[in-house]
Amino acid sequence: MQPSPTSPDAVVALLREALADPSTAWSLGSFGAIAEFMRDPDEPVLALPDDRLGLATARGAIALTPSSDLRPVAYETAVSSGWNHAIALCLPEATCAMNRRTVVTELGPDRNAARVEDRDGILFDLGLGLLAVDACVRVRDPEAVERLRAGVGMPLFDHANPIGPHLVAMSPHRVFLARVGRVEVYAPIPGSGGTSPEGPHTHVLPKLLRSGRTHAATTPIPAGWVPCGGLHPAHPYKDMMGDRIAFDAGRYEAFQAMLDHWGDPELVAIKRGGPEAPGGTVSTRHAQGARRVAEAQARYLRGEIIEGSASDDEDAEATA
Repeated sequence: MQPSPTSPDAVVALLREALADPSTAWSLGSFGAIAEFMRDPDEPVLALPDDRLGLATARGAIALTPSSDLRPVAYETAVSSGWNHAIALCLPEATCAMNRRTVVTELGPDRNAARVEDRDGILFDLGLGLLAVDACVRVRDPEAVERLRAGVGMPLFDHANPIGPHLVAMSPHRVFLARVGRVEVYAPIPGSGGTSPEGPHTHVLPKLLRSGRTHAATTPIPAGWVPCGGLHPAHPYKDMMGDRIAFDAGRYEAFQAMLDHWGDPELVAIKRGGPEAPGGTVSTRHAQGARRVAEAQARYLRGEIIEGSASDDEDAEATA
């Protein structure tokens, strides 16, 4: 599969339009570690104090630095309640790499923080060793700085690392960095058994991290490309937190237009009833997934109700 040819100006226009739409959510991360940014329609928004694309709220921020080799890849994946959709922000495998630190590392003041008031906060890389993302935390409180310094040089999940027992209580800012930009999350980390807050939040799942994947096997990313982040336009039958809503045909049509422009032409053709091309690059798994999506969408368009919990879709896809 190859992403549709496009121009850097078209990519920037896509990002600007998505940033202006409060119904679009964002993510930045890798398989098992992800930061998500979203906002309410009436939530106060601050412009960034520099020329990056993005915005900040009281709960989080996004700051993007698109390069000429950034390629959006629109896709749909089949899940229990129907389908998910997104536009992955991909870079070539040869240019996407971040620092890949494997131990907690102090990086110093976060001079590139989205908000000026956070730029004296001390940034610590958590050392997750991800290819395209540095998962970090940022603190300003002297006691929190010292607690994090006590774990420098050790893997985060080492039982001897003293950071672990205090991380939730400290609830530092989470700062995920990639070549495409950053997402910052200011909301507290939920305690054991808690649920992610509405709005910006992060997930770090050690079991998934151990797989070494950059994305779920169900996600049809072109060979040689790595998804560093993504934008998630409004979905036809669920809200940004995954709760079911009445089917919205306008949202469905809006993403189909995006799929036509940014999606893989082979996969789109298969979804719309075409055969797999001889010598094509679409995998059997992804072709089957496209047909399942088409069947689910046809049922929704006919007004049929598909059984299944929309809120379970993320977990189901992550383990696929």
